[in-house]
Amino acid sequence: MKVKKRTVWFLTLVCLTAVISVYYLFERPSNFDFTTIFTDDSLEGAILTGVDEAEKAVQTDSYVFEEIRMEIGNERSELREQLTTKMASDQSTAEEKNEAYNEINALIELESSEAMLEMMIEGLGYTDALVRLEGDKANVTVLTEEISTEQANEIVYLVKNEMDKMIHVTVNPQTSYY
Repeated sequence: MKVKKRTVWFLTLVCLTAVISVYYLFERPSNFDFTTIFTDDSLEGAILTGVDEAEKAVQTDSYVFEEIRMEIGNERSELREQLTTKMASDQSTAEEKNEAYNEINALIELESSEAMLEMMIEGLGYTDALVRLEGDKANVTVLTEEISTEQANEIVYLVKNEMDKMIHVTVNPQTSYY
């Protein structure tokens, strides 16, 4: 399997464009929010007025975990690229290529398990959740002001119920908003 440089560059540019688009889509709103009112069809009659605090929409989505998710995604993307390069290399043996393929599949399965668990935890009523699976450990951080023992046990039960193997689960509440 031979990958051409042009294809690799094209995929790199597409991935970079997607990452930048997601960043600007989910970027925090700026402090200066202005509304433009046009009095006629020309730009000469434009009046800038500040938006009152009562008119601002209250945003409940948090951006606490977005930076962490981006860093994790970048690390995994680099690892995936290295494994793909190893699979495409003529100097790699069939066993090495098979091992790289299995590692890519394990990485995809890990990412999907984390995303699924995050959605299920958010379904319990939390604003945001971050799940990191590392070996036999699961670190769960939820965005909440306060968490009771029963709520933490419910999250632990959910994670252990969804994972096939025995896993140690740690639940940490995060109270600050970004």
